[in-house]
Amino acid sequence: MSLDEDRDRLSQIKMLNSLTRNLQITDMLTVYSSDTDGPHNYGVYCCLVPNGIINQVLSKPTWDFSHGDGAPGSIVHRMEGTTKRLYFRFGDDSGIEPLVIDRVFHGMRNEYKEISEEFRFFHGLYHDRKTDQYIKFDDSGNETVVAIVENNHICIRVKEIRQFLAVRDMYLSVQFDCREHSTYSLEELSLEEGGEDQQNGLNCWGLHYGNFRGVSEHKSFSRLLGKHLVKPLPKSKSGLWGFAEEEKRQHAEFIIGVDENGDEFTHTSEPDALANYFGANPDAPNYLTPVNFRKQVLDKYYQQPSKYLIEDSMLSCGRLWSLQIDNHHEEKVCAWLGDLGCDLPYQEQLHWRTYNIPPQGGVSETYFKQQILAEFSDSDRPEHLFVRKYRSLQKECADCLGWQLLLPLSAGDEHYLKCMRIPATDEQREFDELVLGLSMLLIDSLNEKKINKYIPNDDRQGIKGSISRLEAALVANDIQAREIHIEFLRKLQNLRSSSSAHRKGSNYKKIANEFGINNQNLRSVFAGIIEKSLKFLDFLIKIAKEQQLGEC
Repeated sequence: MSLDEDRDRLSQIKMLNSLTRNLQITDMLTVYSSDTDGPHNYGVYCCLVPNGIINQVLSKPTWDFSHGDGAPGSIVHRMEGTTKRLYFRFGDDSGIEPLVIDRVFHGMRNEYKEISEEFRFFHGLYHDRKTDQYIKFDDSGNETVVAIVENNHICIRVKEIRQFLAVRDMYLSVQFDCREHSTYSLEELSLEEGGEDQQNGLNCWGLHYGNFRGVSEHKSFSRLLGKHLVKPLPKSKSGLWGFAEEEKRQHAEFIIGVDENGDEFTHTSEPDALANYFGANPDAPNYLTPVNFRKQVLDKYYQQPSKYLIEDSMLSCGRLWSLQIDNHHEEKVCAWLGDLGCDLPYQEQLHWRTYNIPPQGGVSETYFKQQILAEFSDSDRPEHLFVRKYRSLQKECADCLGWQLLLPLSAGDEHYLKCMRIPATDEQREFDELVLGLSMLLIDSLNEKKINKYIPNDDRQGIKGSISRLEAALVANDIQAREIHIEFLRKLQNLRSSSSAHRKGSNYKKIANEFGINNQNLRSVFAGIIEKSLKFLDFLIKIAKEQQLGEC
C-alpha cells in the first residue's frame, strides 16, 4: 500500500464511524467478531450494562468485560474476623452480564461461542443447527432471522436486542479493539506517537499510534479502543406482555354480497361489530355470514406443508392459529365472516382478501352439518378421502398383517400426503408435482421386501420393479380384480416418467392420450387419477383385512 493509503487506514476514521453509527431497528449488529485476516487485528465483544453505571462505563475507553468473563462465580469478603461468601451468576457484583458467552473446555473439546440463554428464551428463538441461525416466529407464523452465528462472527438484530434491554433496564456495550499495522514508520507516515481519549454521547474511545520498535515485520500501528452503548427501547415497545402497550387488533373487510346494481358490498370481520343469535348488533351481518374465496387461496399453505396443515374443514399454522373452513367445493372455499376476524392474524386476513369473491351459493352440505347441525359428517372430497383411506390402510395392515403394504412415510416424504389434492388451477407444473407425489405414495412406497415373501421362490428371479413384484404376489395368491389396478399403476408410472421426471416428448403424448389429457383440463384429469387411486387403496385395504396373502 502507498503512504497515503496506510496513513488513512491507521487513522481508523471509517472504522470508528462504522462502530459508532446510528443503528436502524432492523440492522444486524455485530456482537462478537475476531478478524486477523490482513495487516490488522479487529475485535468486537458485547456485554450488558446496568443503567446505573452508564456514566462509569463511559468514563474510560478500556473494556469493562472480557472474553472468559461471565461464568458463575463467588466473592469472599473478610471483615473484622467474619467471612462472607457471595455467589454471583456472572462472576462479580458489577451487574455486567455477557450477551455472548465463551465456552472453554481446556483443550478437551473445541471451544465455541454461545448467545445468552436468557436472551434466546426471552424471544423464544429456534436454533436452526444446519445454518446456525436463530429464528423468531410471529403470531402469523412468519419467520425472522434474529441472530446468525458464523466462524469468528456473531450478529443479532437490533430490534430484539433493544427489546431485551428494555425489560432488563440495561444498555448494550459494544466494546471494540481495532489495531492497524503498517510497514511504514510513524515518521514516514507523518504521524506522532501517542494519542487521546474522547467521549461523545454514548460513545467513548481512544485512538493511539505507536512503533513496534523492531519486534515485528511491521514498523508502526494504531489502536482504536473503546465502546459504543446501545440504549433500550421504551418498555411499551418491548413486546413483553405486561410491559408492552396493547396494540389494537386490525380487521379486514370482506365481500359479503352484491346489490341490485351488481356492485359488491363489504363489511368488517371484527367479531364485536357483528350480529349473533343473542341480540348483539341487530343491524349488522351475522357472525356466521359465509364469505367466498377462490380455491387458490389455499395454494400458499399447500406450498409450505412443514408450517401449515390443511385437513377436512380446517386450516392451521402449527399451534399459532387455526381457521375452520369449508373446503368441500370444486371451485371455492368458504369461511364464516366472524371466524376470519377472530381466528386469522391480520396479515393472513389480507391474503384471504386478495382471493375474496362475491357469494356463489351457500356452504356445502358437509360443512352445514358439521357447523350448524353439530352432526358428525365425513367429507366426500377426493383429497380428503385419499388421506383418510391412506391412513386406514396403514392401520389395517398393522392390525391384520403385522406389516405395511405401503412403507411408512419418512419425515421428508410426509408432505406428499399432506399436499395431495385436486389442483386449484390448470397449471402443468402443479399437475406434474401432484403426479410425482402420487407415484411416490402408491408405487415407490410398495414394500417390495415383504411382498417378495408371497411370491414362489422359482418366480422371484428376474422380477424387476415394485409393480411387477406386487403383480406376481397377487397372481400367486389368485387375488381377483388385480388387473385393473396393476394397469393403473403402470400408466401412472409411465405418466410420471414421461412428464414429471423427464422432458415431455412423444411418449408423453401417448400416455397423455390414455389419461384423456388432450381433451380434458388437467384438474379433471387428476380428479380421475385420484378416483382410481382411491379404488386401489380400497383394494389393498380389502387384502389386508381378509389376509389374502399367504407366504410361499
